[in-house]
Amino acid sequence: MRHHHRLTPLLYLLPNLTGFAIFVLIPVAAALVLSFFRWDLFHPPKFVGLDNFIDLLGWRRDAEGVIHLNDAGFWKYLYNTLYLMLAIPITMFCSLVLAVLLNQKLPGRMFFRSVFFLPNICAGVGLLLLWKFLYNNDFGLINHMLAWVGITGPDWLNSYNWSKPALMIIMIWGSMGGTGMILYLAGLQGIPPELYEAAEIDGANVLHRFRHITIPMLAPTTFFIFITAVIGGFQGGFDMAYILTKGGPDGATTTLSYYIYNHAFEYFNMGYAAALSLVLFALVLFVTMLSWRFGRGATE
Repeated sequence: MRHHHRLTPLLYLLPNLTGFAIFVLIPVAAALVLSFFRWDLFHPPKFVGLDNFIDLLGWRRDAEGVIHLNDAGFWKYLYNTLYLMLAIPITMFCSLVLAVLLNQKLPGRMFFRSVFFLPNICAGVGLLLLWKFLYNNDFGLINHMLAWVGITGPDWLNSYNWSKPALMIIMIWGSMGGTGMILYLAGLQGIPPELYEAAEIDGANVLHRFRHITIPMLAPTTFFIFITAVIGGFQGGFDMAYILTKGGPDGATTTLSYYIYNHAFEYFNMGYAAALSLVLFALVLFVTMLSWRFGRGATE
């Protein structure tokens, strides 16, 4: 009987563990092994040791003593990825504001909750094609509206300086009413109303109650949203780069995920793409552990 009771939970976990092994564990292990090879899909893999990582992260010094990065593109695209992640705090703030507003007992709040969540359940490709139309330099609605007030709009997706802000606007628009807003709504409904009543009796105004009650009580939720957003930020950007800009202009919107795709399926450098994937995994793990180390105290 004791053996039966120990075996039963494993049977219930078996479907999930099987899916995890097939779609996560085995691919990660294969990428780890492949990162030590050069393979173009047309010839047998060739073992090269750490050469892929040296080509990716190393540097060389020329005869004049000038240091040159082996893969300057990697660092440029890492910068692009981090730049786009600046949208995370803005998105979190907008999600919190929306959650506070939609948590009020106002008519039609369920309707507006659904409306703000719609971008997260609609087809991503369709929405990006819509944004591509809106950003069009010749007949896009955004530049057309700017022209009404005498402003000449930029060529959003073809400008080196404006392409990244254009993608950030899409990220903020698409995410502020998504999972973050839902989690904040759940967190707000878990705050005891007695705290607000006591603060109001003591003379605290709306801003004081928001600062000293709402924000501290939502600290665990904020920490969770931030961690998941950072992980998604490092891994994201592929769909927007592929559909809207093809990584241009001049690599301004190429992210690490799109760079991995290019090496794997455009240049057929599967070993190098695997090395890139492992470096990206190490970056995500490091930033997550760092955030956990310094953010855990704020949630306790």
